[in-house]
Amino acid sequence: MGLRRRAWLTLGAVLVGGGGVVTYAVAHPSARPQARPERPVKVYDLTLKGASPGRLELPRTDTEPFSLLGVTWNGGAERLSGTAQVRTRGVATGEWSAWHDLGLDADPLDTPGPKVRGASEPVWVGPSDGVQVRVAREDGGTAPLPEGLRVDLVDPGVAGGTTATGTAGTEPAGFVTEPSPGATDSASAEPSASPAGPTDPAPPSPSDTVTTVPTDSAEPTGAVTASPADPTPPATGTDPTGSASPTASPTPTAAPAPAEPPSTVPRPPIRSRAEWGADESISPDAPEYNKDVQVMFVHHTDGTNDYTCDQTPSVIRSIYAYHVQVSGWKDIGYNFLVDKCGTLYEGRKGGVGLPVLGAHTYGWNRESAAVAVIGDHTKTAGTDAALTSIARLAAWKLGQYGIDPAGTGRLTAGATQKNLSGTSFTAGTSYAFDRISGHRDGYNTECPGGLLYDQLPAVRALAAGPVQGLKITSVAGGATLSGSAYHTRGAVTVNWSATTPSALVSRFELLADGKAVATTAGTATSASATLPAGGHTLAVRAVHQSGRTATTAALTVVADTTLPVFTTAPKLSLRTGTIDATAVPVTLGWKATDDKALRSVQLLTPSAATFGPTVTTSSRTAKPGAATTWSMRATDYAGNARTASSSFTPVILQETSATRSGSWTARSSTSYLGGKSYSSGTKGAALTWTFTGRSVAWAVSRAGTSGQAYVYVDGAKAATVDLKSATTLYRQAVWTKTWTTAAKHTVKIVVVGTAGRPTVTTDGLVYLK
Repeated sequence: MGLRRRAWLTLGAVLVGGGGVVTYAVAHPSARPQARPERPVKVYDLTLKGASPGRLELPRTDTEPFSLLGVTWNGGAERLSGTAQVRTRGVATGEWSAWHDLGLDADPLDTPGPKVRGASEPVWVGPSDGVQVRVAREDGGTAPLPEGLRVDLVDPGVAGGTTATGTAGTEPAGFVTEPSPGATDSASAEPSASPAGPTDPAPPSPSDTVTTVPTDSAEPTGAVTASPADPTPPATGTDPTGSASPTASPTPTAAPAPAEPPSTVPRPPIRSRAEWGADESISPDAPEYNKDVQVMFVHHTDGTNDYTCDQTPSVIRSIYAYHVQVSGWKDIGYNFLVDKCGTLYEGRKGGVGLPVLGAHTYGWNRESAAVAVIGDHTKTAGTDAALTSIARLAAWKLGQYGIDPAGTGRLTAGATQKNLSGTSFTAGTSYAFDRISGHRDGYNTECPGGLLYDQLPAVRALAAGPVQGLKITSVAGGATLSGSAYHTRGAVTVNWSATTPSALVSRFELLADGKAVATTAGTATSASATLPAGGHTLAVRAVHQSGRTATTAALTVVADTTLPVFTTAPKLSLRTGTIDATAVPVTLGWKATDDKALRSVQLLTPSAATFGPTVTTSSRTAKPGAATTWSMRATDYAGNARTASSSFTPVILQETSATRSGSWTARSSTSYLGGKSYSSGTKGAALTWTFTGRSVAWAVSRAGTSGQAYVYVDGAKAATVDLKSATTLYRQAVWTKTWTTAAKHTVKIVVVGTAGRPTVTTDGLVYLK
């Protein structure tokens, strides 16, 4: 239900018992008293009336503010075989909730006395001001229900100077009910004790009030208890701890507290009774102690899961009051409680580090402890935070006695009974239990709820270790993956993750070749190291708080400080393609190697490009007439790099610089290099160029009527080139040749005189120097 605060109309009450009339004055909002720094827990009870044989109920009834309730009856040993359902009206919304089934399988007490009542499980419903109850025999039976059936309401009050949600720090309002049959005028009635305590503000003046008798309400017939229950301890033999069966040894007398044993794991943070506002005056009995703790039982408290975690102290105060002031127990039954945010609280007094005898699991309270998760986990799983805290608590508590939380231990039954799964137990006989067990493992109850019970194997694994889900997620710090190995110049950072919460991890270790080279806290997710040159294996080892370890699969890491090598420095050669005044087609070539693993080669100038480790050439263009530096950098996977550079100048030799033989005709066009070219259809006509360089290309025009030409290099025929083309092309480098070094060379072009298309049009020669 919603927990928003609403303004209260404070009700001053005059109550007459035994069929009298109850009259209420409603104060004007301006008369509302100021909030006070503290208000004690208060308990109220309303008696159920007979509706039919085997059925009792309480109609919708306006009530004092409360946040927790339960149904109780006379006789702590008597069971209620049937159903009990409640619905409540929320303070914040003013709306009635759906019906909620109360758990009637609450553990009985072994030796209940006259002050101990039979009770359902208490249910936290949040700030409420109305209740409706119905109790019936199972399957509609008509057998009498237990005597003294009533609903008990608990207002958690305000502790530590804070204001309880929904009450704004004021005292509870009085009941508002319909008149009883045969009632007389209330004006002459004598007032009885008000639920308000002696520190309540004075009632508002008559001029500020009106009389109201709202409908849809019923008469509260039970007692209204405004002060704490009688703190007098029960008589000998009526101790409500649920510790031993009637056939077991007598209840031990109070003895000095034992020494707190050390644990094998750290103690988790646990908030004290003072921090949740325990009123120690209502529980004056000294605690009793077990010899040790062999099993941790997990419970849930039932009720809503919609509480906020700052309300947890109020919830615990309410459970405490219900156990002590309603049920007549000596103290709260659970040793510990935990909320959905994972905050742990001390429950029964006696010292969280001691084996305090609790009242939590019928027949199994000896040599055990219990933690209750606040909320209902029948249809809702426990939160990760709560599971983590349970695991930490169980590991610490069991670790005080050298016990592995993942194992099993034996407890001696204190009662003859069955658990939820139908396993029978005989008092005085020893039985095996998981070290972390559910309430239902020892008693016939749904507790701790099916979904939380299903999570207990995970809790055991968290508590016992080792760290789960450990894996390396990445390797950084300058390391780069090549194949199956990472390469670095020495520095490396390893990142990891684990599914086990860090609160359960003692530390992480970064292992190099099996030895720890870095150690971090359990909250860390990375570590760094510097490795010597050579190959290494790296892994991460997680040390659980139990001491158990988990190690990731090893990775191969190579520490490398050797630079790559250019076995062939950058060099250019001319290639075929279109030439113009600003760009000559060239091929850039190189070769680079590394002793480990070459990662890439980058062209730095005159332009930028990156190439893979196996690439050795790239088609580029170079500006003619200008010396250009070609600079490249080779980088390995470790990050080592080396740079190499060379300079080249493309030179265009116009056709006019050639030595001519035979008949040639000069032609002019902007399509030609320099605007001019030579053309000849005469067989044997020739042009000869001489130059000093390491690469050369002949530039011509091509068309459908172009013929063939012979190319001679240094006096030897090198090629026959057919210039015919389906489309007309200009400035085409159609033939190239490259030498390993620069030298003086002669290139001669001879017209073949091809039949029907003899013409050759040359545009010049290009070479690299």
